[in-house]
Amino acid sequence: MSNCFRKIAIFLISFSLVCFSTACSNSNEAPKAHKTEKSDDLKIGLSFDSYVIERWTRERDIFCATANDLGAEVNVQSANGEVETQIAQLQYFINLKVDCIVVVAIDADALTETIMDAKDAGIPVVCYDRIIRNANADLYISFDNEGVGQRMAEAICGEIGDNSNIVEIMGPESDYNVPQVMSGFDSICEKHGQNVLLKYNCDGWRQELAYSFVNDNIEVISQAEAIMCGNDALAGETVHALAENGLAGKIKVVGQDADIEACQRIVEGTQLMTVYKPVESLAKLAAEYAVKLARHES
Repeated sequence: MSNCFRKIAIFLISFSLVCFSTACSNSNEAPKAHKTEKSDDLKIGLSFDSYVIERWTRERDIFCATANDLGAEVNVQSANGEVETQIAQLQYFINLKVDCIVVVAIDADALTETIMDAKDAGIPVVCYDRIIRNANADLYISFDNEGVGQRMAEAICGEIGDNSNIVEIMGPESDYNVPQVMSGFDSICEKHGQNVLLKYNCDGWRQELAYSFVNDNIEVISQAEAIMCGNDALAGETVHALAENGLAGKIKVVGQDADIEACQRIVEGTQLMTVYKPVESLAKLAAEYAVKLARHES
């Protein structure tokens, strides 16, 4: 086993389900959704925030393949990071009278009213990976986000010791996963007396913003022993900027998602670790539950 995969395997994170109604059981076990003929004419609307994050295209393909095998047709939309576009797409699904809506939300609060409209129309809703607050969705399926942050912090603290300087480069505040990850991360760092020099949120998970932030603040960042990045895409641009300033590998960088490029950086010594999340299993399970909800099975 390579050095890269030895490090990644240590930081495997499980996922969990939260059900907000009695429409499905609260369990990590796959629902007993049976395969049906296409004549069932089940339609699922799947809305992504964008494809900026590498994992979404993989999860889209697995979700669609699983749903198709179970007799459902999936209408996939991407909002390209625009909240108003995602609201319009969700309204389109409502007007189309799909049997279930699955959404990767851009904003934890901005979609609430539209999701409630879907519920009023009798359409079950699944929040995929990111919760939509106060919307009474039928199912929220995601990972242990606080656990992700804790694993990152443990790796950093184990490498740089206590009472050191760190920088935090995160995703947008509108993504509710971000404060969850940071809660886990900060809870560990505070115990080790870590000093946070700078915090920055990258709007829309745009990785080029991480690159600009590091370059624009290199005098302060050069005093840090480690940088926590909200995902591996941000970590990649952070390392890119550090390399241009002769600091790649000297300042420890962590991320999540176990992207191929992140694995390579771990081998090269420019990234300390990444958190692997079984996104393929998450997408498959979400599709199975979406079909179950579409059939109104208990």
